[in-house]
Amino acid sequence: MTRVLLGVAVAACSTLAAPAAGPPVWQLVWHDEFDGPALNATKWVRETGGDGWGNGELEFYTDRVANAHIDAGYLVIEARRESLATREYTSARLKTQGLGAWKYGRIEASIQIPRGQGLWPAFWMLGDNIPSAGWPGCGEIDIMENIGKEPGRVHGTVHGPGYSGAQGVGRAYDLTRRRPPWGRAGISCRRPLRPSRWRPSSTPLWDGPHRVLACERSPAGGPPL
Repeated sequence: MTRVLLGVAVAACSTLAAPAAGPPVWQLVWHDEFDGPALNATKWVRETGGDGWGNGELEFYTDRVANAHIDAGYLVIEARRESLATREYTSARLKTQGLGAWKYGRIEASIQIPRGQGLWPAFWMLGDNIPSAGWPGCGEIDIMENIGKEPGRVHGTVHGPGYSGAQGVGRAYDLTRRRPPWGRAGISCRRPLRPSRWRPSSTPLWDGPHRVLACERSPAGGPPL
């Protein structure tokens, strides 16, 4: 089995007017510290299914505690090798749809992700108009994606009409330029807070102090610049 840990995670902040001198002041509007006995059902929805999700995924997402539970202040998302329906693996996919949505602000989480071929942990956002607009019409901001075969690299990507899937606008940040203290390149350790500052005109994505991607809104309504 493989685990993904989320700690001090997911915080959403909106920006207030900036003082006469200095950066904008952030106001916390939503957060989950995972400090209760169970996943908070007023904040999270357990999405289920195993149709591949457009990515050829091999797992079946369940609503079972075994696949997503709280352990000592962490949200643990656990992938298991076991048969369910037509799939040979199970995991969990959690979302805030119908319970929380925000337009512009700062979204961040502290995430420990696993290593290994075939894994694809991600922290991402979709527009809450997806029931009517569908995908990619609703838009998507991938704050962090890691592909198991690239243990030292994280991706930040935005998707929308005309620039989705393999044509999404994105960039990778390669951690192999830094040699971590455990002696090998990779990110299967607890990562620092990953903020995404979504503004009307731009969307920079960060990995700790390192900016992965900065997109500016296209004046013509096309792909971000």
